[in-house]
Amino acid sequence: MADTNRHDDNEALENQETLGSEEIIADQAVSYEGEEGKEERPKLNLNVKIDDRSACERHITVTVSREDVDRYLNKEFSELMPAAHVPGFRPGHAPRKLVENRFRKDVVGRIKNALLMDSLAQIHDDYELSAIGEPDLDLETVEVPDQGPMTFEFDLEVRPQFDLPQWKGLQIEKPVREFTDADIQRALKQLLTNRGSLVPLDDPAEPDDYITTNLTFKHGDQVLASAAEEVIRLRPVLSFRDCKIEGFDRAMAGVRAGETRELTTEISEDAPNAALRGQKVTGIFEVLEVKKLQLPELTADLLQELGGFSLEADLRDTIKDSLGQRLEYQQRQRAREQITAALIVAANWELPRDLLQRQSHRELERAVMELQRSGFSKEEVRAHENVLRQNSRVSTSRALKEHFILERIAEDQQIDAVESDYDTEIAMIAKQANESPRRVRARLEKRGSMDVLRNQIIERKVIDLILANAVFHEVPYQIDESDVAALELTAAGGDHSEIPNAKPGGESAVEQHETHDKNAGRG
Repeated sequence: MADTNRHDDNEALENQETLGSEEIIADQAVSYEGEEGKEERPKLNLNVKIDDRSACERHITVTVSREDVDRYLNKEFSELMPAAHVPGFRPGHAPRKLVENRFRKDVVGRIKNALLMDSLAQIHDDYELSAIGEPDLDLETVEVPDQGPMTFEFDLEVRPQFDLPQWKGLQIEKPVREFTDADIQRALKQLLTNRGSLVPLDDPAEPDDYITTNLTFKHGDQVLASAAEEVIRLRPVLSFRDCKIEGFDRAMAGVRAGETRELTTEISEDAPNAALRGQKVTGIFEVLEVKKLQLPELTADLLQELGGFSLEADLRDTIKDSLGQRLEYQQRQRAREQITAALIVAANWELPRDLLQRQSHRELERAVMELQRSGFSKEEVRAHENVLRQNSRVSTSRALKEHFILERIAEDQQIDAVESDYDTEIAMIAKQANESPRRVRARLEKRGSMDVLRNQIIERKVIDLILANAVFHEVPYQIDESDVAALELTAAGGDHSEIPNAKPGGESAVEQHETHDKNAGRG
């Protein structure tokens, strides 16, 4: 039985060494730090050199003494001896020298992993590095020498060190507004837009009309991306994942079915297709149809469909509540922008590009969750997504600096997320998406987004604390009427898998577009 277990250990080791270093270190941290009853090993005699490469990057060189290497080797061979199979000897009766020669490769592989694992755990305990990622450690380059100490090195991303800024007594502008009947009527029209139908026109297109178009993006003669029969509203801005076309409604005004128009735009510096960042590309719009939106009549049946309302007055009251909720979001966003501007004024540390790239999708998820819980439409969420994608480095850098500072305040004030906080957040998202909280939670867990939700909860609590200690000055709130038509399309092509589609209301942006087309009478 002991020999079988040894064979299983060898096989597990071989499987481990085929994994990436981050997975191995993560597995080791769990298995050696979290198991109860595991034999406590003596502390290693380590020589640790830490070089600061930037505010968030450390290069760490570790030297493990020869005495520790020999101690680990001796322990492994001592455990192996009673069950070792060596030809010509009964199990457990072979001379140790023969056992060491026969099994040295396997044993050295095991103690290499054990020494790495225990060294990393000890460095974690002995040095306050505040790691924000796994060690970047190339296992293939690490060797256990026959003589002398064992040395290995790795890179580690850490939270920057900084003095906590003064966060009490900040001067904050607070937008306020008493919503009028005109505000409610405007919001009602927008609500009915989602239930409207598109009617074909023989007339030339005007701003706010719709076109059905085959769309192709080119760079010179190279076709970059295309989409068939896209339905696009003629608004001042047409937004894509990696660019936008300003003055789109004016540029397409007067177009008729059968005509083709070409518009030029510039790919953003954060586009997935790195080769075309900052380059001009041409969008070719082959117009198939021109359509006008026809709003539905607000009948008793439609009132029921919109939320089980018996009277139009009840619907208008609900719309007013929704406007108030969106005003609360704007108040928080304006306050947060001012808080961030005040807190990061001295945060002049550079953040690694790789870190920004990896964190950009987390910032996108956080922003989408915040919009979802605040009652924004799918089209508005999609437009905001595209803005963040087009400026991911700048927005992510600012958001990360804000996160580091808010996290420090949370630690200082002992603020954390509790289960009831998760329930509240998920219930808000579910309500706006018209889904069950259980389904929303399952989707977040499946996507691995619960830690994003945790950060959002903690940051909101810290913001609330800062606001409770702030001085407010009221300013008029101007309702921001959306002037953006947003498409889920990357004009320059390229792999954008690093920033997965957020799914407001449980649908991808493409599914949302198709749903809108069906509601609008397409097909």
